[in-house]
Amino acid sequence: MKCLTNIIELLNECGIMKIGGTLISSIEFSGYMSLVIFLAGCPLRCLYCHNHELIKGGEEATLEGAFKLIDDSKDFIDGIVISGGEPLVQVEDLKSILAYAKSLKLKTKLDTSGYDPERLKKVIDLVDYVSLDIKAPYAKYKEITRLNIGDNVKKSIEIVNNAKNTYLECRTTFVPTLITVEDIKEIASKLKCDKYTIQQFRNKNVLDRSLEHVESPNPADLKEIAKEIKTNFKEVSVKTAEFGEEKI
Repeated sequence: MKCLTNIIELLNECGIMKIGGTLISSIEFSGYMSLVIFLAGCPLRCLYCHNHELIKGGEEATLEGAFKLIDDSKDFIDGIVISGGEPLVQVEDLKSILAYAKSLKLKTKLDTSGYDPERLKKVIDLVDYVSLDIKAPYAKYKEITRLNIGDNVKKSIEIVNNAKNTYLECRTTFVPTLITVEDIKEIASKLKCDKYTIQQFRNKNVLDRSLEHVESPNPADLKEIAKEIKTNFKEVSVKTAEFGEEKI
């Protein structure tokens, strides 16, 4: 299969990128059977990260290979999800993959931390759905991620909200000892998004090994928090290992 640069202007020449794997999923993009591609690399060092092997890892792949994977999957998928790591690290490859998916009339979803609004601007017109991780109240970002990027995240939220046809889900992982109920309330009071999801912390395969001794929060407790902040958003969900995603 030849490099597909002639399909759409935004496609790059074939090059090498780093990926952390792929899968077909019915739950990563609500309502759509999707091909999920994990792009490797991330500038953040979130203490609770469970994909930390992708921070500096990943296997070499080509855009040509990514396009072929989409071609091979297109008859039984409705969309693609680009996750990570942090996909914006490899923004040119990300742009090319999204553009190719769009050329095939597939829906597109991007999972991101919003760490770099300028990179996000490069791809936002190609994205139907953004899941943006809100790691903490903006003032606590350096404590949780080791980077002081609260202002960048705010700008990224504005970029998505100003995009004409992009749905924005913001989501926060509730990590006992790192995040408090008051932190969630503060986050909710300052967010403008279509949907807010509270995710249950899992203490397996985390970057900071000390968090392996922290218990996962009770789903019932997360639901109570979600009920308290529900009036701030059109839709609020809780996502747990026990019950999956539940709309509150």
